[in-house]
Amino acid sequence: MAAAQVNKRKRPYGKAINLSHGSGGKAMRDLVEGLILPALGCELNSPLEDQARLPISLWESGGHMAFTTDSYVVDPLFFPGGDIGSLAINGTVNDLAVGGAEPLFLSCGLILEEGLLFTTLESVLSSMAQAARSAGVTIVTGDTKVVPRGGADKLFINTAGIGRIPAGRQLSLMAIQPGDRLLLNGYLGDHGAAILQARGDLALEAEIQSDCQPLHTVIAKLLTAAPNTRCLRDLTRGGLGTVLNEFAEGAGVSIRIHEDAIPVRPVVRGICELLGLDPLYLANEGKLLAVVPENEIEGALAALRRDPAGEQAAIIGEVLPGPAGRVRLRSHFGGERLVDMLVGEQLPRIC
Repeated sequence: MAAAQVNKRKRPYGKAINLSHGSGGKAMRDLVEGLILPALGCELNSPLEDQARLPISLWESGGHMAFTTDSYVVDPLFFPGGDIGSLAINGTVNDLAVGGAEPLFLSCGLILEEGLLFTTLESVLSSMAQAARSAGVTIVTGDTKVVPRGGADKLFINTAGIGRIPAGRQLSLMAIQPGDRLLLNGYLGDHGAAILQARGDLALEAEIQSDCQPLHTVIAKLLTAAPNTRCLRDLTRGGLGTVLNEFAEGAGVSIRIHEDAIPVRPVVRGICELLGLDPLYLANEGKLLAVVPENEIEGALAALRRDPAGEQAAIIGEVLPGPAGRVRLRSHFGGERLVDMLVGEQLPRIC
């Protein structure tokens, strides 16, 4: 249901969430049935059970079920290019998609702080519904809790997702081999930079948009063009540098990337230089790293570039035999430096 339609409904109990909305009684039922379910596009003609019942026949064709869960605590709730609602949907869809799964069903758990405005909640729910429709997934179950003022920061969301992995599809970092190439689908660091800007930490004239987007469609095109793709990973907290180290350590290989090949917007690179940040570790919410056999890399690159989510795709490096667990970056000047695992947190509360 569109936000405008939701806003026309009489809001239960005034302008903001209070503790009675988490009591399990009438106020909570009014909140769930009068606002949350309609806003998320959920059916109101079925009983509110404690579980969703899904047809087991979805997995009887020899495939596997993928299951994931994640929580979202981003600050601020709204940022250029998205909000905590679209972030929760797209983030869970992407966690399924990088495992080779077709995303199908999601849950939605809401932790609401006393005093949260209904207008804020309505906007977030509307965004979640729109993101779910765009990704072709259904929110089938959920939960709502209310905590006292000061017990949270306005709104936290937990989502879990279920997807279907086709028979015969196995993506694993253990399949990575020397000679494989590394493929990135676009600019690094947009989400981290957008959060910085939304917090008022940067006085910039140009607005940086988060890259928050679902990746399952572009991944499907990639896997069609390169069916022997070794593994995929979405580059969220810890960014590219952290995922590269996980791949190198898990597969027992060495990885080399090329600074000139890695797409970073000039404004994001400038922010990193100004604040002493490294774009390799900035968070993303719509970027994936694929490890692809050398003989399929050109087809994979072309497939990504034909999709809006991969127009700036680039081959950024290669897998080498050893030493195991080492990641190196070849700089603009021809020298090399080690890329370590991120220690600490560059930016807290970014997803």
